[in-house]
Amino acid sequence: MRSAAPQAGPPGLSLPATLRLGLFQGCLGCLAVIFAGLLNRVMITELALPGLLVGVALAFEQFVSPTRIWFGQISDSRPLAGRHRLPYIWLGTLLFCGLAVLSVPLIFQVAALWRDGSGWAVAAGVAALCALFAAYGLSVSLASTPYLALVIDRTTERERPRAVGLIWCLLTVGIVVGAIAISLSLRDLDGVTDPSVLREVLLGFMGRVVLVVLALTLVATLGMEPRSNGPGVDREGSGAGSTSPRDDGPTLRQAWTLITSSRQVLVFFSFLVFFNLGLFLQDPILESYGAEVFGMPIAATASLNAYWGMGLMGGLLLAGLWMVPKWGKLGTARLGCRLIAISLVLLGLAGLTGRVPVLQTVMVLFGLAAGVGTNGALVLMLDFTLPQAAGTFVGVWGLAQALSRASGKVLGGGLLDLGRGLPLRWFGASSPAFPAYALVLGVETLMAIAALVVLSSLNPRQFRDDTDRGLDQVLALEIE
Repeated sequence: MRSAAPQAGPPGLSLPATLRLGLFQGCLGCLAVIFAGLLNRVMITELALPGLLVGVALAFEQFVSPTRIWFGQISDSRPLAGRHRLPYIWLGTLLFCGLAVLSVPLIFQVAALWRDGSGWAVAAGVAALCALFAAYGLSVSLASTPYLALVIDRTTERERPRAVGLIWCLLTVGIVVGAIAISLSLRDLDGVTDPSVLREVLLGFMGRVVLVVLALTLVATLGMEPRSNGPGVDREGSGAGSTSPRDDGPTLRQAWTLITSSRQVLVFFSFLVFFNLGLFLQDPILESYGAEVFGMPIAATASLNAYWGMGLMGGLLLAGLWMVPKWGKLGTARLGCRLIAISLVLLGLAGLTGRVPVLQTVMVLFGLAAGVGTNGALVLMLDFTLPQAAGTFVGVWGLAQALSRASGKVLGGGLLDLGRGLPLRWFGASSPAFPAYALVLGVETLMAIAALVVLSSLNPRQFRDDTDRGLDQVLALEIE
């Protein structure tokens, strides 16, 4: 590793600065609702595209997630214009905003080809849609991985749990705001099935959203990384305020040595995969669940994310302020997994009633459980991140989350199609479509239980001991 003259790191994040930086995370939450909720529902329900096709296309956003490790390592080791994080955040944001606007006309073009086109034309359209979502995922990875590394750069070990909790609360705020914006902006589309009308309204809506995202990204990040700042921290991970020698970050080979130095990395990676599957397997079918089983229009199904987001925010705050101090990080994560499994069972049972208020209540409970589990997982992630290679480790954990989200989209859509094709019956259900959705929710419950099982093998102390030895080996090789 290359060292330069000692420099003081940036000051720690004050509460206002943390909230300002969290605006970017809120923007990502808003866009996530639009892609995973609104566009997903329009493709499956209004445009009648197969759930598996939609799930696979959307999953390409996460199929490119291995690049998160590379982007993290690049931002650790290769500054642009004297900065390690901000140039990558800005470039990625410009790219994913442009691609978000392009996605709307392409979706409707693919739907038209699916109805009337030849086999080759349909294949080309589907390939283009998958490529666009892959490019969108690359852009999000390029922006979000250095962003999370910037949070670690700017905070001390003591400050990080608070900062991460607040930033994820703002992610939730973005989800809620996005859901409310969809509900208010698109309420005139209730009952509309004309593709030309849907296309124009959705394109205008997306254009307004990305302008807001670009503006808020600048507000959130300007001045957050001084030109002379680097990701270097001292061995104890004090982060901000460190006066240790400047380090331009590990090479890819050195980063890989650190990542593979502990079996606990694989254990935590597996936990994140199962945990996120337990949270998001229903993501590609939730709004269609509301439409087909509960008879809800577009604006109403979009509001389900707002109910979930409000519960999520409450769970994040409850866990951060009370549960983690009382029961510890592992204890909170275990409780979260149990609550998620219970809430998924309730979400399935709500479909037997067909009553919208029941579904809305369960979505709040599901969000509350998700908030508790997510807070536990996030503070554990801080324990499983080596400050000397923050961007690289954030990339690894981002890879786990992205792969599970991708798998969830494919499995969610595929299981829905499978359930529709099987002679499933559930007497007393409010809708003949219910058994297929129950299948998805049942498998998702098993994923939450699997995450709980993997947690029993997690040992943060062992991770620290192993990676300290790995870091010593890397430094010894560098000296040689």
